[in-house]
Amino acid sequence: MTRLILILMCALTLTGCGYNDFQRYDEQTKSAWSEVLNQYQRRADLVPNIVATVKGEATFEQDTLTKVIEARARATSIQITPETLNNPDVFKKFQAAQGELGSALSRLMAVSEQYPNLKTNEGFKDLRVQLEGTENRVTVARNRYIQAVQAYNVLSRSFPSNLTAMVFGYEPKPTFSVQNEAAISTPPVVDFTKK
Repeated sequence: MTRLILILMCALTLTGCGYNDFQRYDEQTKSAWSEVLNQYQRRADLVPNIVATVKGEATFEQDTLTKVIEARARATSIQITPETLNNPDVFKKFQAAQGELGSALSRLMAVSEQYPNLKTNEGFKDLRVQLEGTENRVTVARNRYIQAVQAYNVLSRSFPSNLTAMVFGYEPKPTFSVQNEAAISTPPVVDFTKK
């Protein structure tokens, strides 16, 4: 009888400890991260088509194209596993590589404005629209991931579930961050006098 009461007390204690919530939130972060990766892959798949179209239409700045190709190679060379979500160093490297690719693509699009033949090329226009849509999808997927991580991290730091987190080793998960806050807080310089 004492043993049965002890088992029931343990079961009641465990139901309020947040263990199942940790499992649910952990799966939500993994699912949200998978969507981020899916959108990054979509972007990486567009890059060769954009580069080929640009090369075919213009005697384009080779340096700009090279930077895009190199950034894509770095971004796709980082092996991502579910454990990446729990490894802040690998996560930061991956995030930096994706940021570099995004910056290189932005430069490519900005420089392409200087080439009238390229701007009127229907294939390039379509690729540009696809890239803009993909960048929007990346933003949405990243926001969903940030929200999922926030819910998980709040659970891991709140009482009494923080006790469960300590017992089972549920560490807070890293989230996306801005690499250089000072750089983005400075407004861009727009100069229409250059040709």
